Amino acid sequence: MHDLQLDDVNATDENAAMVLLVDDQAMIGEAVRRGLANEENIDFHFCADPHQAIAQAIQIKPTVILQDLVMPGLDGLTLVREYRNNPATRDIPIIVLSTKEDPLIKSAAFAAGANDYLVKLPDNIELVARIRYHSRSYMTLLQRDEAYRALRVSQQQLLDTNLVLQRLMNSDGLTGLSNRRHFDEYLELEWRRAIREQTQLSLMMIDVDYFKAYNDNFGHLEGDEALRQVAKAIRSSCSRPSDLPARYGGEEFALVLPNTSPGGARLLAEKLRQTVAGMNIPHIAPSEGASLTVSIGLSTVVPQVGSHSRQVIQSADQGLYAAKHNGRNQVVVG
Repeated sequence: MHDLQLDDVNATDENAAMVLLVDDQAMIGEAVRRGLANEENIDFHFCADPHQAIAQAIQIKPTVILQDLVMPGLDGLTLVREYRNNPATRDIPIIVLSTKEDPLIKSAAFAAGANDYLVKLPDNIELVARIRYHSRSYMTLLQRDEAYRALRVSQQQLLDTNLVLQRLMNSDGLTGLSNRRHFDEYLELEWRRAIREQTQLSLMMIDVDYFKAYNDNFGHLEGDEALRQVAKAIRSSCSRPSDLPARYGGEEFALVLPNTSPGGARLLAEKLRQTVAGMNIPHIAPSEGASLTVSIGLSTVVPQVGSHSRQVIQSADQGLYAAKHNGRNQVVVG
């Protein structure tokens, strides 16, 4: 990525250029300035001190650097390499100015990172043509990078939007847990994985006890808040990224626990039951002064080839039915 932005360049069209000449001879600087003075859209800057060249280039942001090769105190080729090693100047085209046409010097200049080589002082027509050519190439590079940056930003925004939409599509609006559709898809996915790897898959079916009575007595807004609190407890009971809490429907929730043993699932279910009871959400059922509780049905299977994920749902449902039938606020393995 290039640090120079298109807005930094004063140019207004593709033939515009910002030239920085680095040469210790003021006479050369004046000659080049005069040669470019009548050229449209070419701005000229002169730097007589090679030690200031990098700082000047960073400040001016030229589209072309004209670089003298022989200067007292600093070798021109060293300076070319310094431009190339600085993130702010590494891509700016450099035209090396030499006092003679020497293949060895020319080869060394290109090896150091120069883009072009001219014997000074070149014919003005040739100098202008080379400046415009390299400046235009650099501007095209900047435009390409600008377009690439804009494309990356656009792609990231689209990705972020898609992720938000995916979360919305997969989430239950009231509780923020996964919705029934996402639960079905995830359970099927983990079921197939468990068949392949022959691992245990546990499922909890969780039902809020006497929820109709809660709604009738406290109202639907309080009922919704109670469901959110239960959902929060279920979510906090998930210890691994692969655990999936979901709102199965109404006041019923589910928790998919891949690669979880019967003992581990039972421990988790009992802890969740106690957590909900410990929230002390006031209830009028089964009697005045009661607290909101949940009943949990639990099942653990190692799925076999040809079996269906309905098997674990039915088994957990049987446990849930037994838990409710036996007095609620308990965990039963189906």
